[in-house]
Amino acid sequence: MIEFKKSTCHIAVVQATPVLFHKEATINKAVSLIEEASQKKVDLIVFPGAFVPCYPRGFSYGYVVGSRTMEGREDWKVLYDQSVLIPSADTDKLANAAKQAQAYVAIGVNEKDAKSGTLYCTFVIFSLEGKLVAKHRKLKPTGTERCIWGDGNEGAISTVDTPFGTIGSLICWENYMPLARAALYQKGISIYLAPTADNREVWQHTMQHIAMEGRCFVIGCNQYVTKSDYPTHFHYQAELDALPEDLCPGGSCIVNPFGNYLVEPVWNKEAILYQELDIEQVPLSRMDFDPIGHYSRPDVFQLQVNEI
Repeated sequence: MIEFKKSTCHIAVVQATPVLFHKEATINKAVSLIEEASQKKVDLIVFPGAFVPCYPRGFSYGYVVGSRTMEGREDWKVLYDQSVLIPSADTDKLANAAKQAQAYVAIGVNEKDAKSGTLYCTFVIFSLEGKLVAKHRKLKPTGTERCIWGDGNEGAISTVDTPFGTIGSLICWENYMPLARAALYQKGISIYLAPTADNREVWQHTMQHIAMEGRCFVIGCNQYVTKSDYPTHFHYQAELDALPEDLCPGGSCIVNPFGNYLVEPVWNKEAILYQELDIEQVPLSRMDFDPIGHYSRPDVFQLQVNEI
């Protein structure tokens, strides 16, 4: 039986522009946006994936099959130097902002591993007490993302139990991995966070499908970034020339457990999407379809998850 200590969750979904390739300035902006959202007395604040210091859209980093360039390595090193150690003074700033806001805060970062030289696309959640309570590394970077991020396994299926239900996340095209979605459903997720870099309109069908399939609220959150936001000191700067000015027009949205928009996709601007979620809609939606209950067949299908 699903029971909640709070029947509502006031959520803020932040569609914002990072200060590209500048960790400290982007974290400071995130803290300011957390403070702004806290004025609305929200319970949960969600940022896009790879927000700190940015999603490095448009760069090849000099990769071709069989060789790399030193100029590409130097461009990648900028991202490496501006990435985040977890935990560190950088995450302490975000944790303290969550504590001051008295809200859960979920945010995507480029994570720099403390021992190796590998970067990961990581999504972290801080509690309203200012504790790091979840860290999920993207399981499989998409396409040429594999040139800059390693495969994650730490926090593969990481969720947090809150007074308004279980929350968790998959990053961007992880949401096309059926078994990864099923693993989140097995955790009894009520609010499904889907930070992304995908700004296609067809992505919206994915958000609605997951809400219907998982019978949960789905929070799509993306950045808003233009070509003019980029610094101009890279060797491969010319690779941006052929790209449109609106590199990432957004598309953040909020979908209810019946697959209907509570907040339709927001395009072509920075914005904070505010919405009250009626958590009682979760059990109501599962009367006729429950992916881990009466509409499952555990005698036929079983999912094994190796959690680290």
